[in-house]
Amino acid sequence: MTLTLDPIAWTDVGAVTDIPLRGARRVPTAQGDIAIFRTGDGAVFALKDACPHKGGPLSQGMVHGRAVACPLHGWNIDLATGEPMGADHGKGCTPTIPLRVEQGRLLLGRA
Repeated sequence: MTLTLDPIAWTDVGAVTDIPLRGARRVPTAQGDIAIFRTGDGAVFALKDACPHKGGPLSQGMVHGRAVACPLHGWNIDLATGEPMGADHGKGCTPTIPLRVEQGRLLLGRA
């Protein structure tokens, strides 16, 4: 038998239902603020809470599909990759943060 160790430390940051559909919550951490998003179909994603353009707080943006619109200048950020979409593609990237759901709880990862 081979034992596989999970190299990521996971922290419980709340229930999935704490985040409304098409909404977000900001989670302060020692490494900076993290934005956790929940899409209309219930998928969840975590990104650093800063747009790659001017550092706008993505947790205050509008979630649409699997993207969020930055509240400062309207850049659309892909929630899965952190990359700007459309005409702004290739102009930076917001770091993604490991996130998983277990028994309805959000577990935020830190490598």
